[in-house]
Formats: sequence, C-alpha cells, structure tokens
Amino acid sequence: MSLDKEKIKEQIYDQIRTVFDPEIPVDIYELGLIYKVEVKDDGQVYLEMTLTSPACPVAESLPMEVQEKAMSVEGVIDVDLRVVFDPPWTKDLMSEDARFALDMM
Repeated sequence: MSLDKEKIKEQIYDQIRTVFDPEIPVDIYELGLIYKVEVKDDGQVYLEMTLTSPACPVAESLPMEVQEKAMSVEGVIDVDLRVVFDPPWTKDLMSEDARFALDMM
C-alpha cells in the first residue's frame, strides 16, 4: 500500500495550524515558522521550523507540540523535527492573513 504523501502533508499542515505562539494570536504556520515538510514513502516526516527569536520563551515546548501534532496524522510513523535559524525569521515570512490579524497591513 502506498501512502498519499500530499494528503499526509496537508493533514500535517492542518495540525500545525492548531499550534499558536502564546504571545501572538496567530498560528505558527501563518506566522511563517514552518520552513519545510517532507513526507517519505515509508511515513517518515522531515520537518524544519524556526522560532521568532532564538530567545523565544517557548523554544523548548513549541517544537515538541509541533512534533506531537505531526505524529498524530495517520500514516506518519516518525517525525524528524529540526529547529533552524537560517534563514532567520522575519515578518516578511508571515502570510497576508497573519499580517492582517496583527494589524500590520
């Protein structure tokens, strides 16, 4: 049985959209904190994300929450999550919806 990798990827994004930075009323996907999601044929997932700052107060818990949400998707057997700071996060990575929600238009 082959996995529908695109469907799994969309479901991972749906799960990630339920994760919020506690200091910002916008989900981390719309904030532009998710850099890469790759689903392998065997259900392994490689996920790259960043934080708004290396000194982010939720630097410990936020990646773990993202990993747990991705693991909850059917077909995912493991998540290799990496927190990267290159490229550094900027407000330019936010979606138009996020900018609107934060009154940055």
